[in-house]
Amino acid sequence: MLPEIGQFSLILSLFFAISLALVPLLGYWKNNQLLLATARPLTFIMSTLVLMSFIVLSLSFLMDDFSVLYVSQTSNSQLPIYYKFSALWGGHEGSLLLWVLVLCGWSSAVALKIRNLPEDIGPVVLAILGMVCSGFLSFLIFTSSPFIRLLPDSPIDGGDLNPLLQDFGLIVHPPVLYMGYVGFSVAFAFAVAALITGNLNAAWARWARPWTTASWAFLTLGITLGSWWAYYELGWGGWWFWDPVENASFMPWLAGTALLHSLAVTEKRGVFKSWTVLLAIFTFSLSLLGAFLVRSGVLTSVHSFAADSTRGIFILVLLLIFVGGSLLLYAIRAVQVRSSVSFGVTGREAWLLLNNILLTVLTLTVLLGTLYPLLFDALGLGKISVGAPYFNSVFTPIALLLIVFMGVGPLSKWHNTKLNVFLLPCIISMVVSVLISGSLVYAYDLGLLAWLSLSIAFWVVCLSFSDWFSKVSVGTKGIIPRARQLPRNYYGMLLAHLGIVVSLVGVVLVSINSQESMVRLSPGEQTSVAGYEFRFDRLEQVQGPNYVSDKAQFTAYKNGQVVALLYPEKRLFNARQQVMTEAALDAGFTRDLYISLGEKLDGDSWGVRVYVKSFVRWIWLGGLLMMVGGLLATLDKRYQRRAGV
Repeated sequence: MLPEIGQFSLILSLFFAISLALVPLLGYWKNNQLLLATARPLTFIMSTLVLMSFIVLSLSFLMDDFSVLYVSQTSNSQLPIYYKFSALWGGHEGSLLLWVLVLCGWSSAVALKIRNLPEDIGPVVLAILGMVCSGFLSFLIFTSSPFIRLLPDSPIDGGDLNPLLQDFGLIVHPPVLYMGYVGFSVAFAFAVAALITGNLNAAWARWARPWTTASWAFLTLGITLGSWWAYYELGWGGWWFWDPVENASFMPWLAGTALLHSLAVTEKRGVFKSWTVLLAIFTFSLSLLGAFLVRSGVLTSVHSFAADSTRGIFILVLLLIFVGGSLLLYAIRAVQVRSSVSFGVTGREAWLLLNNILLTVLTLTVLLGTLYPLLFDALGLGKISVGAPYFNSVFTPIALLLIVFMGVGPLSKWHNTKLNVFLLPCIISMVVSVLISGSLVYAYDLGLLAWLSLSIAFWVVCLSFSDWFSKVSVGTKGIIPRARQLPRNYYGMLLAHLGIVVSLVGVVLVSINSQESMVRLSPGEQTSVAGYEFRFDRLEQVQGPNYVSDKAQFTAYKNGQVVALLYPEKRLFNARQQVMTEAALDAGFTRDLYISLGEKLDGDSWGVRVYVKSFVRWIWLGGLLMMVGGLLATLDKRYQRRAGV
């Protein structure tokens, strides 16, 4: 009975989503306040029904209801209870329901703040979100229902959750990632509502900015968690592989970063209006493209869901409708979108424009590398692979140039900036950064690329400190009172920029200063890597809740002293008879010791991978700093005022 309730709730929610998409727009067209006022209750009813459906599916998993096809495919009675819950988004249907739930959550959050908006804007924004919800609910109900029954021939037990997904990282990674992915639909809704109503002034950017910043922060955290999970779970020691589905989340992050900066200019100076609207559409389009790549079946990836062509066509049609419709509306309103405000070549507007151009080029670079093999294959021209060499050689120089300009931009003033404002801080920062990075490169024999990259990192840190100090040292109040008066948005920017720098340092050092070894070892033998000794102590068999594990113990020594005990495993999962590697880690601020078991060889010998990863944690520390910076900027007091959210 419960699955039928869940399915009925979904069908009802689609009815209310369609009503939300149509009734407020009709009210706007007829200037009918009663119809406009329906937007909020329709949003809450739709969201409640989707939440009810989500709860029903959760209960089906927790109660081992294998009469539900989706539960029987992705769960098992032996699964720990927390994995039974996360198994809900372990396949296509459940993850799509989670996607819709998050979309409804964002819509409800906007509805709660609608009173802070002009009376004719808020309902239109909710109507656009209702259209998006209608599309995804239709996709869910007609092609991907998670409530299909197997009665009367339901299986005794389920096929189990993919062992790769039986991990804490995959409990939290998808919901957080979806919060970012789906959150950009709010920026899209604000942009389209501004086009519909003609309110293409600085105010719409002010309304959209905190929502966009929050979405960007969640997407940053989601990508960071995904990278962290891939590093420790897949057993290959890498943190990024330029996998097409990784790129599918990275592209909206790049475009969203450009959108954030463009919204700042539109809000402050009323310029870049057309560019900002296009970026909002582009960012949302890339989020939909990511959903298409993951769910269409065109990609084979550890991150993707096996799906049939019908699903791919459905979501492609959604992409064409939303993107095509919004671009058509933009073309109709093109004259009104133009900006008439001018600015100088040294003004902050110019630096942010340059920033946006480079971010857009980076996005298009990743987009080309991701889609080109698919188009090549679709045209029957054969199969080609575009991998890390292309992305590293094309993406890296542009990214380093972007970071250079990122340090200079905050020093500038709106409209125009005198050169002496830049000259002295830039010269001092350049000298300090070159000397510090040069000392590190000489001490650790890192090479020219490390010198260049670390110099850029220290350059940004020095210029950021210089900008902060120039703001808090003026006046007579003192540094601490002045520092407290600076807005949260400013500190959020500093933290985000610092996070990029920290990640850059981590990427550079882990790439050029890490060592690895693949060796054949038996219990009692040892190997040396990067000044550490690793001794294979013993191997034992361990019974897990739904697997049997060969668990090894390694002792790591440095200078004769024990520094860590590591326990890598090779697990055989009962239901799927699938073998998975569980790497062992000893995490540190400046290095990770990493061991994974390979294949069992003859006798009691095993293939063993041993890594000493330098500063790898800094990659994710930088991501966390960026996320905190984004959330801090979202909580800026300016956005809490009336007409500010």
